[in-house]
Amino acid sequence: MTEDREISYTHMDVLQEVSNIGLGNAATSLAELLKKRIDISVPRATFLEMEELFPLVGDLEDPVACVNLSFDGDIAGVIMFIFTENSAYRLIDMLLEQAVGTTEGLDAMGESVIIEIGNVLSGSFMNAISDMTGLTMRATVPLFAFDMMGAILSASLVASGHWDGQVLLIETIFMQSKEQIKGHFLLLPETGAIDRLFSVLGIPAEG
Repeated sequence: MTEDREISYTHMDVLQEVSNIGLGNAATSLAELLKKRIDISVPRATFLEMEELFPLVGDLEDPVACVNLSFDGDIAGVIMFIFTENSAYRLIDMLLEQAVGTTEGLDAMGESVIIEIGNVLSGSFMNAISDMTGLTMRATVPLFAFDMMGAILSASLVASGHWDGQVLLIETIFMQSKEQIKGHFLLLPETGAIDRLFSVLGIPAEG
């Protein structure tokens, strides 16, 4: 039992480091893009069963904004970046330098902002994995959806094909001045993808 806990702890250490590096690079990219500083922190990175996500992200019928993209290469899967409806509106206001509460619905500009954020963060995360492991990851064009969380997760599971049954959850906090906005970064790996990633890093698969 002790050995299993030690292995699991090592896995979480690696995931936290990848998350911090990837999203730290994303903050730099966003600063260059927006010409202003946006801090990003990662309170937690962990594997969860799908049903364990709902208390953290929201109910199945809650409307959410989601950026979704697939990736293949040496490892494959689906990446999702999910914001609650209110968080999406606040993030748009933050990035467009508008007063909080200005955005009350998603128009073309708002969708473009969310897609760009998801694209930058996903790209930075994949680059961090590639830099640490040498594994190749090629992403598709990001897609945007605004729908009930249950519908979005179901569609993503179908699109991902065979997967490991667990989801990598990276809680993400965007900060500017006193404003903080939470998002949820999800990685749905295809079967064997995570074991291969840890194998390349010299970490045994969990038994």
